Amino acid sequence: MSTAAVHLATVADATEIARIQQVTWRAAYAELLGAAALDALDEAELAQHWREAVEHPATDVYLALEGEFTVGFCVAGQAPGEEVAAADGSLPADADRTGLIATVLVEPRWGRRGHGGRLLAGAAAGLRERGAERGITWVAQADPASLSFFRRAGWQPDGTVRTLDTGERTVKELRLTGGLDLELDG
Repeated sequence: MSTAAVHLATVADATEIARIQQVTWRAAYAELLGAAALDALDEAELAQHWREAVEHPATDVYLALEGEFTVGFCVAGQAPGEEVAAADGSLPADADRTGLIATVLVEPRWGRRGHGGRLLAGAAAGLRERGAERGITWVAQADPASLSFFRRAGWQPDGTVRTLDTGERTVKELRLTGGLDLELDG
């Protein structure tokens, strides 16, 4: 069996992160997002976006590896005010101590091997090092696999919902919140 690991991404990893995003979105989110949104994905633009994310001083991008293969990634950082605010725009008392897990994606062919859990645990540890005490993430209500993943980690919906427009469909997302003291197996 190959060795599994998680480490911080470098700018050189941006093209591979973009590839994983495209493959995963096409396999897992085609019905949710719609063909037009997926067709609009440009690999060069995505790679540039990921280079900027990796270089951003307040963001950590983690890679999951199985042997020599990059199989997934996770993005974490301080939660911006608009992400942690209540529906009325008010900020919770712990807003400055709340981290955001912006995404956890594992290429489907590498799924069910613990990579997502290792990515989330690594990101949670990084957020704790940056002073965060809890985390939030947004998950599509129509994505039972991701909802189940975060619930297994102890994260629960906090009652906040938003709707995103893909240009073809609308996607209702639930905000989940949970602790950052994660010790996930696998």
